[in-house]
Amino acid sequence: MMMNLFSSFDPSTNWHTSINWISSLLWILFIPSLFWLIPSRLNYLWMKILFTLHNEFKILIGKNYTGSTLIFISLFSFILMNNFLGLFPYIFTSTSHMALTLTLALPLWLSFMIFGWVNNTIHMFAHLVPQGTPPVLMPFMVCIETISNLIRPGTLAIRLSANMIAGHLLMTLLGNTGPMLSLIMLNFLILTQILLLVLESAVAIIQSYVFAVLSTLYSSEVN
Repeated sequence: MMMNLFSSFDPSTNWHTSINWISSLLWILFIPSLFWLIPSRLNYLWMKILFTLHNEFKILIGKNYTGSTLIFISLFSFILMNNFLGLFPYIFTSTSHMALTLTLALPLWLSFMIFGWVNNTIHMFAHLVPQGTPPVLMPFMVCIETISNLIRPGTLAIRLSANMIAGHLLMTLLGNTGPMLSLIMLNFLILTQILLLVLESAVAIIQSYVFAVLSTLYSSEVN
């Protein structure tokens, strides 16, 4: 039962290779040619979203933001497209796997830490003790802040993958009960699935935004 339940999240295929991971770049094929050739309504809408994100990330990063927002806007776009692709039937959801989410979170966090400790060592040490901490609690606060800093890439990766897999798992569980229901209950099931699909669409946007914003906040702490 459990093997069949989680088989939809299995990245392997019949050829024992990870061909399913190609879905991470499949969203490029879904972008219409009009988006690239002439300014369309879709182009204007997307550029409006990107400029809004740029202005927000610019405030979060601070004064040294030149070109930095492009990294986090690209990260937001990549996660958002993969989250939405996972809502379509028979398309592999790559963001529901720790292999992808940790690959995104760990290099970002590691690069921030290396940059911060090499260039702003005193500033990074000051972050370990929050302002106004009593001297007695300073050793404990250093331990707590160090642990909270070390688990950041894990929390980023787990948050994204857990939120994406939870909704898909719930929809799979409800969908498997369809053949056993009466016609009236089947109508309720379809309505519930539609509402869950709308909820998952909102989660796809929110989680990509949260991942990008938290990455931006982590980068602002090392400046």
